[in-house]
Amino acid sequence: MKITPLEIKRQQFKKTMRGFDPIEVETFLEMVSNELEELIHENKQQRDKILEQETQLADYKNIEKTLQQTLMQAQETSGKSIENSKREAELIVKDAEIKASQIIEKARLDFAHIKEEISQLKARKESVLSKLKIMLSSELNLIRALEIDDEGVKGDQSKGTGKEHLEIDEILKKL
Repeated sequence: MKITPLEIKRQQFKKTMRGFDPIEVETFLEMVSNELEELIHENKQQRDKILEQETQLADYKNIEKTLQQTLMQAQETSGKSIENSKREAELIVKDAEIKASQIIEKARLDFAHIKEEISQLKARKESVLSKLKIMLSSELNLIRALEIDDEGVKGDQSKGTGKEHLEIDEILKKL
């Protein structure tokens, strides 16, 4: 059973002869009552303080939990970001390799095409040169034939030095 300071103050004792000194008992009860009241007040303050600290502790625990969750999410996000960056880098490298292969293949095809064109141009050159040589040779033969005819007609008239024939032959050889 709890005793309040007010109950201590109001407590009345039976009076007997040779009992305790009533003033001394009342003074003592007053002191006990005041002390109990002060202890109750201190107790209440301590409980309030404990309650406030428990509330703060709960808040701090919530903040800590939130921080831990945030840290975990940041680590997950960082890990995912690194993974995504690696995947993206791999894709870029693969794409670059594919493009490089395509460029190399195109260069090979272009080289083969140009080589074929060069061969065709050389063949055409040879063909044109052959035709020119044949044409020049036939023209030269025609000129010689005409000169021979002219010589027979002219008889003793002055003849060419023969250098004309040599120059044309040299030109044909150079071709």
